[in-house]
Amino acid sequence: MATRPVFIPQHDNNHLVEELSLEFDWHSGFAISQKKKNIVSLHSAAKAKGLAHILEVSTKSEEKLGIRLSAFSLKVTTPDGFSVPLESAYQGSKIFEYGGPFTDLFFAEPRAAKQDERLKTHGALKCFKFGMTEWELEPKTAFYDWLYLYALKDHADYLQRLFKYDGFSDIEFNPKKSYSCQARACAILVSLLKKQLFPQVVYDRNFFIDVLRPNSLLQPHSHNTIKQNSLFNS
Repeated sequence: MATRPVFIPQHDNNHLVEELSLEFDWHSGFAISQKKKNIVSLHSAAKAKGLAHILEVSTKSEEKLGIRLSAFSLKVTTPDGFSVPLESAYQGSKIFEYGGPFTDLFFAEPRAAKQDERLKTHGALKCFKFGMTEWELEPKTAFYDWLYLYALKDHADYLQRLFKYDGFSDIEFNPKKSYSCQARACAILVSLLKKQLFPQVVYDRNFFIDVLRPNSLLQPHSHNTIKQNSLFNS
C-alpha cells in the first residue's frame, strides 16, 4: 500500500486547493507499466471518494493533455524570449549559498537539468531568480506555481479542457521527498480561473503570493492591466 495526494480546486471558499491523501495498492518497480498501474489504482481510490474525473499530470499519463502539462513537456518563455522546458527553467533559476543561478540549464534537457551536479554541491538553496525578479523560499511552492501558471497563460485550449476534471494527480510526486508539484499547480490554476483571478495574478508577484496564503481575501486585483514585462523589471 502507498499514500499519495490528489489536488482538488476550490472555488467556494478562501482556499485554492484541497489536498486529499489517498491510500491505494502500490505496484513496485521502475517500469512505465508499473507506474501506469499505480495511476489506475490511485484514481480508483479517488473515484471511491466521489472524484470520478482525475487527470494525471506527468509523462506517465494516459491522456495527451496530462503529458503536455508535464513540467518536462510544457514550455515557458524566458525574459530573453527563449522557449525552454519548464523543469529546466525551474532548475536554472535556483540560487544557492555558493553559486547560481545556473541559467545554462535553461537549455538543457529537463532530466539532465534536474540531475545537474551543481544543484547538489553549492550549499543550501537560498532563493530563485527569473529575469530580474527574485523569489524567496516562502511560501514554499510560490515560484514553481507561478512559473507553471506563467507558462499556461497563453494556452486557452488547455485552460478550457482543465475545467472538466475533479482533481489532479502526479504519481511521481511524494510529499515526503519534495514539495513542488505540477498537479497542485494545475489545481491552483483551475481555482484561480473559477475565481476570475487568472491571468492577472501572473503579472503581480506580491498579489500572487498573497492569494497562495490560506484565508487570503482572494479578490480580483486592480492591477489586471499590468504589462507582461513589468514583473521582470521589478
